[in-house]
Amino acid sequence: MAKAKPQAPAERRAGGDRNGDTPRNGANGAVADAQARWERETYRPAANGTPERQADFRTLSGLPLKAIYTPDDVREAGFDWLGHPGEFPFTRGVYPTMYRGRLWTIRQVAGYGTAEDTNHRFRYLLDQGETGLSVTFDMPTLMGYDSDHARSKGEVGLGGVAIDAARDMYQLYEGLPLDKLTASLTINCPAAVILAFYLDAAQRMGFPWSVLGGTVQNDILKEFHAQNEWAFPPAPSLSLVVDQVEFCTQQVPRWNTISISGYHMREAGATAVQELAYTLLDGLTYVQACVDRGLEVDAFAPRFSFFFDIHNDFFEEIAKLRAARRIWAREMQRRFHPKNEKSLLMRCHCQTAGVSLLAQQPMNNIARVALQALAAVLGGAQSLHTNGFDETYALPTEETAQLAVRTQQIIAHESGVANVIDPVGGSYFLEALTDEMEAAAYQEFAIIEGMGGMLAAIESGYVRQRIGDSAMRFQKEVDSGKRVQVGLNQFVEGPAPRLETHEFDLQAEVRANERLTELRRTRDHAAWKRTRSELQQAARRGRNLMPHILDCAAAQATEGEIMDALREVHGEYDAPPLY
Repeated sequence: MAKAKPQAPAERRAGGDRNGDTPRNGANGAVADAQARWERETYRPAANGTPERQADFRTLSGLPLKAIYTPDDVREAGFDWLGHPGEFPFTRGVYPTMYRGRLWTIRQVAGYGTAEDTNHRFRYLLDQGETGLSVTFDMPTLMGYDSDHARSKGEVGLGGVAIDAARDMYQLYEGLPLDKLTASLTINCPAAVILAFYLDAAQRMGFPWSVLGGTVQNDILKEFHAQNEWAFPPAPSLSLVVDQVEFCTQQVPRWNTISISGYHMREAGATAVQELAYTLLDGLTYVQACVDRGLEVDAFAPRFSFFFDIHNDFFEEIAKLRAARRIWAREMQRRFHPKNEKSLLMRCHCQTAGVSLLAQQPMNNIARVALQALAAVLGGAQSLHTNGFDETYALPTEETAQLAVRTQQIIAHESGVANVIDPVGGSYFLEALTDEMEAAAYQEFAIIEGMGGMLAAIESGYVRQRIGDSAMRFQKEVDSGKRVQVGLNQFVEGPAPRLETHEFDLQAEVRANERLTELRRTRDHAAWKRTRSELQQAARRGRNLMPHILDCAAAQATEGEIMDALREVHGEYDAPPLY
């Protein structure tokens, strides 16, 4: 499909274009005249008498902010443009009833030590009222290495749970009702292998794939932008993503096959505008790759979801989610012409910004997390993870994880914000900011599509460079005091009080390696060797690899062995230098 030229915001309104030079909402300029009088007679005299704070009145993305917003600042006139929840372009929410019908899914990311350790944390969080399971994996698992690999030493079970084989996945979810819970697997580079382990484990527990609900992150493109957890070059990596989409579309119909993630870009230093633009462009790249494979857009697109970071700039984060829904719906409609409206929905999970939390005065992080969570809810998120206030020190303890869950429950049941759909919709400021973020995202669209698309931008290092520049600019603002961070560069106190933090079991690596040794000794070596060979043959012939990876999983091949087999075919990727 030929790439369509991005349209300027004023060209995207259904029902025709608007002359940008004409008054927007004011009747005969009445709004503009009233504002001019107010500025002349009221605002300027007050500002001259009491000067405004010496602050940088911009969003975190650098968008300039006016002192006041009026109907003239909203791009389009009339309620028809703003629309209704559950109707195109879904600015006000993807579902007609939103939280009046069903609250967002309350998730807490969990993962540490061995599968048994994390299974215990899962059960604890479910007892606290969590409604969806989300698992993080340790660094060796994320990179596609076994726990006994030389590069894994000292990292096993620290940043997440160690999963080496399908047997470990069985123990991770043992005793849990997988037909009633949704599982989220936060992994990308070896996502196909981890998904195969999950499917094998579920089948052994007696759960048919048709009843399984959940998500595998499976967003390899953002790894090349920010998180840097890759194995193969971009092209075969993208092909493996499409393999999973194609397989699950046919075999695991309730499964969300990609969670297109801006979170890690934002954690690496991207602005909200960059996160918005690059995440949606990654998503459109996946859709195009699936269409090029021969899949019907309506067969797979409804199972795509998104994952956004919610940072400190309260209104910018709300506007980001609203703009994301609008852009996704319009671009999906314009580029791919789906017949099923569900293909237009940008359903998203959000997580409060880990990068915004400070080790100084860590109790302040409770307030940061609460405000970020409220922004996610007002922005219309479908599920939400709230960080523990102690995560600058270690993984959250049971107590801080409970507090994070309670934060969501207080917002849901005590604040009243879930009782009205899009309660902040129609705010002159919010609607104007949504328009500005949309326009800024389309500027990034034009640059990247002018380069030939996201794969070309990855190979050139453009996106990584832009994110790195933004991170450096933000840090300079913090270091200079221009960007206030409470407890760090203003309102500073003495050393932080000692916290009781999560204690890592340093024997987890020993236990994982012992289990690997036993697995390799007792498995059917002939079956392992045969399935590995068949996987490599399929990779060389360009076939869908998921059935072969599942065969390897059933033969108790380890994650590292499966990934090494594919490394031998595809090679490993080296990112271009930037500085």
